[in-house]
Amino acid sequence: MEKQRISTIDDYIAQFSEERQEILTKLRQLIHDCAPSATEKISYQMPTFALNGNLVHFAAFEKHIGFYPTPSGIERFKEELSPYKMAKGSVQFPLNKPLPYDLIKRIVVFRVNENQAK
Repeated sequence: MEKQRISTIDDYIAQFSEERQEILTKLRQLIHDCAPSATEKISYQMPTFALNGNLVHFAAFEKHIGFYPTPSGIERFKEELSPYKMAKGSVQFPLNKPLPYDLIKRIVVFRVNENQAK
């Protein structure tokens, strides 16, 4: 798996197991639904959505999905994200539990509104 050769989100998703691909595809679609005018790219070797600057990134790891809604996205939803491992601009959703798609959706909408206000 040579992530540095990945140039599209399709390429990124394709390198994972079918089970992981399902999760990543669902996450990608959810972001598209919340931010239909955002563009896709690979940034920091991760799938990235941009709208007036970077909106959110996500990435698959062995035991979790990393979601990167910038520090403001983490701060705004800190209480609801508290069951998960967090850092300043990221959160880890463990793969042994269902992803909190509703929460992710609200974070993406928050980020869209934030970036559109720029």
